[in-house]
Amino acid sequence: MNISQVAKQLDLTPTTLRYYETIGLIPPIERTSSGIRVYCEADIDWIFTIKCMREAGLSIDSLIEYNALYLEGEETYQDRKEILLKERQNLLDKINDIKLTLDRLDYKISKYYKDEKKIYVKSRKIS
Repeated sequence: MNISQVAKQLDLTPTTLRYYETIGLIPPIERTSSGIRVYCEADIDWIFTIKCMREAGLSIDSLIEYNALYLEGEETYQDRKEILLKERQNLLDKINDIKLTLDRLDYKISKYYKDEKKIYVKSRKIS
């Protein structure tokens, strides 16, 4: 597949795909003799994984490091695992922060509804 086809399939732009390759977020893509990128199924799977991880909030730096280690081979297994575990904990921390914020919002909203009921009840009694 060419870059436009992959971009369309993964809902990314060709510019994003070029950028990901340039910064080392994805492995170098094979090219034709005229320099056109040719993506294989493994490349597409890798890009999809990176996209999912980015959407989940994993940092570009961690993913670049992970990719570099992956390209070095099996001896980097433990280091790659540590990166993923650290990023997992970061996501759990973010989820906890979001939950705390949601709890605060729910509390504030419940106060508004309680106040609205008081006003409604008072206005009905007055009438």
